[in-house]
Amino acid sequence: MTMAGDKIDLTVETAWCPGCGNHIILAAVKDVLNDLGKKPHEVLIVGGIGQAPKLPQYLRVNGFCGLHGRAVPPAVAAKIANRDLTVIVNTGDGDSYGEGGNHFIHNIRRNVDITHFVHDNQIYGLTKGQASPTSELGHVTEVQPDGSRNRPLNPILLAIALGCGFAARAFAGDPQQLKEIMAAGIRYKGYALIDILQPCVSFNKLNTYQWYRDRVHPVGSDYDPKNKMLAMQTAMEWGEHIPTGILYYEGKPDFHDGIDFLRNGPPLVDAAVDLEMIRGFMDAFR
Repeated sequence: MTMAGDKIDLTVETAWCPGCGNHIILAAVKDVLNDLGKKPHEVLIVGGIGQAPKLPQYLRVNGFCGLHGRAVPPAVAAKIANRDLTVIVNTGDGDSYGEGGNHFIHNIRRNVDITHFVHDNQIYGLTKGQASPTSELGHVTEVQPDGSRNRPLNPILLAIALGCGFAARAFAGDPQQLKEIMAAGIRYKGYALIDILQPCVSFNKLNTYQWYRDRVHPVGSDYDPKNKMLAMQTAMEWGEHIPTGILYYEGKPDFHDGIDFLRNGPPLVDAAVDLEMIRGFMDAFR
């Protein structure tokens, strides 16, 4: 249970491998939430199954760990019920884009005000290294000895094409830029996707820290994130040059804005409960 007025801090020792990019992301999330003045009771971090979704266990905030690929639905429900809660979804690339792909797609349509951090290590780290939806074509693993035959998903391009108002790519090896993007995503009113390129030092020997450092380049100060066609073109750049930063930004009404009683009434969590009405509904189904 979290206490009002407490600083957000780490809880227990992590179970991640030494050198894992998750450590950098965990530190960044902690710093950003404190920099934004968030208190433990004001934050909910939701994870699914995997190495990345263990993060809620390591921070003194409200946490929920659900099923594989099912982190978005409880996060959405919590935000709809309590609009004052800062809700963060924290998952891996397999959890978000594989098992959870449908939820990822349809929350872009709903535009519920949550921030989604995806630890994209281009591998299934918890289950010992099979190819994920973002693994490179031809990536050799122990269970794909001839290389992955599936073309990788481009989550940023997909999100922008579907109408996501905030789509960003970050690199765990650049913690300063990472924190700046995280803070902007949390402040954004609507669904914000941040795809974080994160080396897996145990099972992904291709996409290493050096591999990323040789390729990752932040977009320049003259880059216009409100230009949708430019954003889509930039999202498609991959290989020898990988752009990072807020690739697309568009202000738009969120889910609460479209429903009068959610927009103008008290948060659902504070609304009075009419037990007689509920009993009437239950009796009707007997």
